[in-house]
Amino acid sequence: MKRTLVVLIAAALAGCTEAPPADTHAADIKSLQDNEVQWNQDFQSKDVDKIAAHYTDDAVLMNSGMPASTGKDAIRKALKDMVADPAFALKFQATQVEVARSGDVGYTHGQYTMTITDPASKKVINDKGSYVTVYKKQADGSWKATEDAPISELPPPAPEPVKTAKKK
Repeated sequence: MKRTLVVLIAAALAGCTEAPPADTHAADIKSLQDNEVQWNQDFQSKDVDKIAAHYTDDAVLMNSGMPASTGKDAIRKALKDMVADPAFALKFQATQVEVARSGDVGYTHGQYTMTITDPASKKVINDKGSYVTVYKKQADGSWKATEDAPISELPPPAPEPVKTAKKK
């Protein structure tokens, strides 16, 4: 009897397979959408630490007209300079959110509007454009940006006229 029971248990266990991983795709999409809602709120508050917390330690922020900011410290400095501008305002909205089947990487892209003061002319600029942000899922299940690239639709400013020396 014991032997039969052992054989039955062994047969039952042999027939068991590992359960497939849970499908978290819809939850991951929602999490990225919720993350961007919070990120917009953090930009409105102009709290550099809250804004920078959305990036991984090795993230890259690529803003038009300036070198890429690599690493959270460089990103924090770029953000600090941006939010110090009294005219600064930023809003963005994803039009597409995707997450890999693996559930560990995703991206968003969409449109943004931003108001800043031009450092050269001191005039307020209303910028608009597109963005793409690549996210990695963290060990705690949260999502952090690893690559962030806003692309302005505004043409670059005209170059300064070349000054020529007057002939004597």
